[in-house]
Amino acid sequence: MDIGVARTFLEVVKTGSFVNAAANLNLTQTAVSARIRVLEQQLDRPMFVRNKAGARLTPAGEQFFRFATTLVQVWERARRSVALPPGRETVVTMGAELSLWSPLLRQWLLWMHRECPEIAVNAQIDSAERLMEQVQDGSMDVAVVYAAPRRPGVIAELLFEEKLVLVRTTPADHPLGPEDHVHVDWGDDFNAGYHAAFPDMPNAVVAINYGPLAIDYILATGGSGYFRMGAVRSYLEEGRLTLVPNSPEFSYSAYAIHSTKADEDVMARIRAGLRAAATATA
Repeated sequence: MDIGVARTFLEVVKTGSFVNAAANLNLTQTAVSARIRVLEQQLDRPMFVRNKAGARLTPAGEQFFRFATTLVQVWERARRSVALPPGRETVVTMGAELSLWSPLLRQWLLWMHRECPEIAVNAQIDSAERLMEQVQDGSMDVAVVYAAPRRPGVIAELLFEEKLVLVRTTPADHPLGPEDHVHVDWGDDFNAGYHAAFPDMPNAVVAINYGPLAIDYILATGGSGYFRMGAVRSYLEEGRLTLVPNSPEFSYSAYAIHSTKADEDVMARIRAGLRAAATATA
């Protein structure tokens, strides 16, 4: 079977639409329809029920879904294995969100270099959504993300728990108004909790979706915002930031996600490295 056909099938399942699948794969809708038609001819069964609302799996399509995921994952492992660098047993593709890359993934890379010299590593930075997709379709072995929604065929293991805390610039006796608060987008769960805790807070004058940039901004201009405790600890110790007393804290846990069909021996070594890295950065 053409792996491209299996990928197209999975994209239609994920998006629920031939149109959306075509856009994500940079194909025409006609090309997507042709690939699915070839698949249905090969299996002698319809894979989707198509209507104005999109496309949903038939019973035969639901059965094939499990095998399509495995086909893509096996193909990706085979493709990486035949391209191994000299002296390496296998290659691991690891991904992380940008805000998790330093220092956690840096520490993991150093651990792998020291403890697992037989493993080649391909490290990537991407959005949580893209990382989840790549783990699900088998093109990535493991990813570390802060939010891990449930996905078929994917396991999410808690890596470490962190808090989002409200800090402000010093001196603490310098008054700050609502307009000085910088809203940092830590995801839907945080946003819901924040609005519940501060229902009367006006919309932020400045909103930033990247924590390190928001820290630099308030340090330069003065202000307040919610940040990961690990990211602001050094600034608290230096006295450049201070915790806002009696402010609510929000959980912000990191997860290692991988396929249910991942190689257990390789996963054991990756887990050991991630735990060592999490301990080193705690």
